[in-house]
Amino acid sequence: MLLSRKKTEFYLTDLETPLGKAINLIIAALILLSSGIFVAQTYNIPDSIRLQLDTIDTVILIIFAVEYALRLWSSENKLQYIFNFYSIIDLMAILPFFIGWVNISFILILRWFRILRLIRFIDSKFLFGSISSEDGVIFIRILFTLFTIIFVYSGLIYQVEHPVNSQAYGTFLDAFYFSIVTMTTVGFGDVTPISELGRLLTVLMILTGVALIPWQVGDLIKRLVKTTNQIETACLSCGLKFHDQDADFCKRCGNKLPTKRVNYSRGQGTGDREQV
Repeated sequence: MLLSRKKTEFYLTDLETPLGKAINLIIAALILLSSGIFVAQTYNIPDSIRLQLDTIDTVILIIFAVEYALRLWSSENKLQYIFNFYSIIDLMAILPFFIGWVNISFILILRWFRILRLIRFIDSKFLFGSISSEDGVIFIRILFTLFTIIFVYSGLIYQVEHPVNSQAYGTFLDAFYFSIVTMTTVGFGDVTPISELGRLLTVLMILTGVALIPWQVGDLIKRLVKTTNQIETACLSCGLKFHDQDADFCKRCGNKLPTKRVNYSRGQGTGDREQV
């Protein structure tokens, strides 16, 4: 029993072995599919298609619930797992399905937090393993983070405003447009919330945009400046191309770097060979 519990915990968190990758890749795909279903359901679609989407979404939610139960069962410290950031997101993703049985409609806003479950893959090379440049990985992570936050805000503002202001927030695209112009502090004013909760979300969007976007862009600039004088030394194991001039081992996988290096200054496009 203990062995099977450890194996379950390993494969649910592992991103290196083929089986671990397959399990987590399926979970990531289901998260994206579930989010896509929610977006599609904000549009006028035939009842037959809506019924099919509801069925698919229910199956996905059951899978998420089983996954959460398995993670909780296999965890050694269950209390620590319950209050873990990712576990809270997991729980928020499945709560609407179960609480919806007692007709608490406002809890449905939690369903938009499902996309946040993808955050657990940002800190690894699971989603970005094919990008060899560290700057490219950082740039993709920044875009992914911004998109995720905008997506969640768009879902929340749609869920809050659509019932009382359906002309302005008719579809998810309307809410997405509002989130973009609000978080970038452009604020055209052509779409405005009328509910108190909608206005509160708008304030949070503005604060998030003011705080998050400059910070993320500043982090990217600092990374670019830091890596300007790096040299091109492709790791034979993982393929990472750029390393510090005095590096003997790969910063990603730890393997020994080749002894032949090419001095490379990003932005100049010229270089010369150096024997280490």
